Amino acid sequence: MSDGLTTMLRNNRLSLGPWVYVLAGAVAMGVAGTYQFVWSSIRPELGARLAVGEASLGTVFTLYIVAQTLSQFPAGWFRDRYGPRIPMLVGALLLAVGYAGTAVATSAGQVAIAYTLGGIGGGAIYSVCINTPIKWFTERRGLATGLVTMSFGGVSALFIPSIQSGLSTAYSATLLVCAVATGVLTLLGAAIMRDPDTVADDSEQQAPSTTTKTTDGGSSSYGWRALIRTRQFWLLYVLLVVVNGVGLMLVSKAVSFVAQYGFPATVATVAASSVALADSAGVVTVGGLSDRIGRERTVVVTVTSSGLAIAVAVWAGTSGYAWVFVALLAIAAFFRSPVYSVIPALVGDYFGPERSSENYAVLYTAKVWGGIGGGLAASALINAVGWSVVFLLGAVTMCGAGAISTYLSPPQVR
Repeated sequence: MSDGLTTMLRNNRLSLGPWVYVLAGAVAMGVAGTYQFVWSSIRPELGARLAVGEASLGTVFTLYIVAQTLSQFPAGWFRDRYGPRIPMLVGALLLAVGYAGTAVATSAGQVAIAYTLGGIGGGAIYSVCINTPIKWFTERRGLATGLVTMSFGGVSALFIPSIQSGLSTAYSATLLVCAVATGVLTLLGAAIMRDPDTVADDSEQQAPSTTTKTTDGGSSSYGWRALIRTRQFWLLYVLLVVVNGVGLMLVSKAVSFVAQYGFPATVATVAASSVALADSAGVVTVGGLSDRIGRERTVVVTVTSSGLAIAVAVWAGTSGYAWVFVALLAIAAFFRSPVYSVIPALVGDYFGPERSSENYAVLYTAKVWGGIGGGLAASALINAVGWSVVFLLGAVTMCGAGAISTYLSPPQVR
């Protein structure tokens, strides 16, 4: 027996079990997600320290989003061919450097460089972690992907109060602690993480690879060049642009939206918390349900339901029903978020797990356009036509995305 164990260790084949890799991915994903969700706490302190305005702070965050999005393709390409550990090691280093650089920066330009480096590291971590369930699971892909995706914002929610308190009293020290914590936790994840050799494993049984061989020797596993030539890719891309755009508008402007109807500050606070909690709950709850009812059906129902909830929320707001309004915003967030667990799973289902990291990274570039739509474009439209009209437009757009999702189906085997 000892000889067998020695051989397994030598060949790096001693598996800790798929759920352990999912847990390692969830922790690493969570600490990487702090860059996005803690920024709202960093920016006022940073602005006061450096005497910089909204435009400079907005530019820093925009550069972070672009870096976090576009860095996923090279990280995913490398991971699919050489494994997850090197991209995670690089990501861990850049996450630590980003927080440390922000802690000691003396100008907005230095902050932009540091936070962009952190964004590149976060993109590498995101690419590895979101695709780990795709490579290890077949029957429970939706649930496993939902657990990892939920941690992106869920972990931040646990630490935001203490980080916010620390920033107000010991700004640099708090960010240096964040640098050490993110670096160490992602390094631990890199040490644990590995990919299956040739199969997807649902922890209780071995399942054959989802790559299907055709009679002419071809394969149903797609690389990114073949991916972008499929109808399914462009349907999913449009869907992600819409869900990112409307979702960002909902999450980032919920408090201001409440204020437009003259509701008390307590309503705004409850609305912000409810949207955040519902967003995380929807990812894992409906993501797991998609394994049972089908991913395409899940996308159609949830995206359409989110759009309808936004539309009815506008009615509730204009009618003065404060708590109905808050509940409907939470429902909209709950049904918006499952896309982020279902679509990565669909990428594995449709195009095979072998190149899932690079394929999802290409698809994820939709976040850039969604961010522009839900941020700059939405703000410009609100100034032009008002809050209610813009949110109703978002509701119609979401329902339209749900309608086009009815055309989703697996590509024909090549």
